[in-house]
Amino acid sequence: MSTVTEVADDYVVRYAELDPVEATAIGLAGHDHAMTDLSPDGFAARAALTDATAAALEAASADGPGEAIARLAMRERLAVQRDLYRSGATTSDLNVIASWVQGVRQVFDLMPTAGQQAQRNLAARMAAVPAAYAGLRQTYAQAAARGQVAARRQVAACASQCEQWSAADGGFYAGLVARTGATGAMLADLERAAAAASAATADLGAFLRTELLPAAPAADAAGRDRYQLASRNFLGADIDLDEAYAWGWSEVRRIEAEMARVAGQIVPGGSLDDAIAALESDPARRITGRDALRDWMQGVADAAIAELDGTHFDIPAPALRIEAMIAPTSDGGIYYTGPSEDGSRPGRMWWALADGVQDFSTWKEVTTIYHEGVPGHHLQTAIAAFGPGRLNRWQRLMCWVSGHGEGWALYAERLMEELGYLDDPGDRLGLLDSQLLRAARVVVDLGVHLGLPVPADSSWHPGEIWDADLAWDYLRQRVQVEDSMLRFELDRYLGWPGQAPSYKLGERIWLQARQEARDRQGAGFSLREFHGRALELGSMGLDPMREALASI
Repeated sequence: MSTVTEVADDYVVRYAELDPVEATAIGLAGHDHAMTDLSPDGFAARAALTDATAAALEAASADGPGEAIARLAMRERLAVQRDLYRSGATTSDLNVIASWVQGVRQVFDLMPTAGQQAQRNLAARMAAVPAAYAGLRQTYAQAAARGQVAARRQVAACASQCEQWSAADGGFYAGLVARTGATGAMLADLERAAAAASAATADLGAFLRTELLPAAPAADAAGRDRYQLASRNFLGADIDLDEAYAWGWSEVRRIEAEMARVAGQIVPGGSLDDAIAALESDPARRITGRDALRDWMQGVADAAIAELDGTHFDIPAPALRIEAMIAPTSDGGIYYTGPSEDGSRPGRMWWALADGVQDFSTWKEVTTIYHEGVPGHHLQTAIAAFGPGRLNRWQRLMCWVSGHGEGWALYAERLMEELGYLDDPGDRLGLLDSQLLRAARVVVDLGVHLGLPVPADSSWHPGEIWDADLAWDYLRQRVQVEDSMLRFELDRYLGWPGQAPSYKLGERIWLQARQEARDRQGAGFSLREFHGRALELGSMGLDPMREALASI
C-alpha cells in the first residue's frame, strides 16, 4: 500500500510531464524545453490523472498526523479540480489575467536567458507555441459548441493582448530574443522560433476576434451556480454568498470611516482628497525612473526580511533573498512568483507598469511590498518549500489556494500595522486604501456576478442591480487606482469570478482562525507560534486549514 506522501510525490512527477508550463512555474527542473498540450486530449489526460490520484489517495495509508493533514488538503483540491473540469469551466476558461492565453506567454518570464542550455530551452519552447495555441483553439471551439464561451469583454480583451504581444514593431517574443544576447547559429534558432511563436499568437488573436467573439455572450455575470463552484475553488471553503455580500458592504463603510480619520491626521481638518493631494505632492514620497522604483522596492523588502527574521518569524535561508522586478509587459498588475525547488531561482515580486510611466508615488506601495514579500507571499511560499521537513512535494510545490495565499498576504499587511511598521499616517492610508480596494471587490464581484441589488439603505444607487457600468462608477469613486489599471482590474473581476473576493474573505477566515486558536489556548497563546504552525501546514483550502489547526 502506498503512503499519502508517495501518492502526492508521484502526482507531482506525472503532472509535470503533462503540464510542463506548470513545472516551470513551480520551479521543477527538466521540463523547460516543452510546452503543455492544450488540446481537448491534453485537458482530458490531466483530468484522468486527477481522478486516478484521488482514488489512490483514498487507498493510501497515512503515516502520522502530518500525512492525515496532507490527505485532507489534497482531497479537497482534487475534488474541486474534478468538479471544474466536469462542469466545463476548465476548458472554457478565458480571461484577461490567468487563462491559458496568458499562461503560454508568461512562462517565458520565469525562464533564464543566459547560456547555451537556457537558450536552447527558450528556442524549443517558443517553437512549441504554435501547437499549443492550435490545441487551445480546438478546445475553445469544442467548448463553444457546448454553449460555453467567455463573456464578450474577455474575448475581445484577450484578442487585443495577442495583438500586442505579436506586434511587428517590438512584439514580446522578439524582445525576449533581444534580451538573451545570443549570437550566431543560436541567435538564428531563437529568431526562427520567436517568429513562429509570434505568428501563432497573432493567429490565436484572430481566432478569438473572428470566430469566438461572435459566439460570446454580452453579459458579464457568471450566475450563482458557476459562481459558487468558482468561490469554492478560490477559497477552499463553502461560504454563504449573500452573507459575504452584506459583510463586504459593512467592511467598506468601516474602512472609509477610518480613512477619513487618518486623512485628518495628514491634513488637519482636510478631506480624503486633500490628504491624497498632500501625499502625492510630497517629494519624500516621489520616485522618478523605473530603476529607482525597483531599487526602492528592493530596499523595503530587504529591510523587512532582516528585521522580522528571528523576531516574529523564522525565515528559511533560501528566502532571505528576494528580487524586485519590473515586468517585461504592461499587463498583469503586481504579482509574486515563487523560487525554484532547488533555490537557484529566487522568489520575485513583479510590477507591471503602464507604458511610458516614469514617476511614482510610494505611500500606497509600502504595504504592497509587505503583501508580496515578507511577511506575505514570499514568506508563506518559502516556509512551505524550505521549512521544517513535514510537507510532501505536492504541498511544497503545487498546492496553491487563493483564499489561503492571498488571504494570508492581506492579513500580513494588517499584521505589519499591528507590529508598528505602518505608523506613518501616509503609509497607513496606503494600507487602508489597499483594504478598501479588497473590500470593494467583494461587493462588486458578488454584486455583478450574482445580479444582486445595491442595499436599499445605501446613499449610492440604492436598489439598483449591479452591472459593469455600475461597478466602474463605484470603484472610481472609492479607490485610488489610475484609470487604465482600474479598467484592467475591473475586467479581471468580470472574467475571473470569485477570485477577487478571495483576498478579503480569505483574510477574514485567517483572522477567525487566529481568534479560534487564541480561544483554545488562552494565556498560552503565542502569535509567533500560531503563525509558524499555520504556515508550516502549507497552502490548503481554508476549511481544511481550520480543521487542521484545531487538531494540533
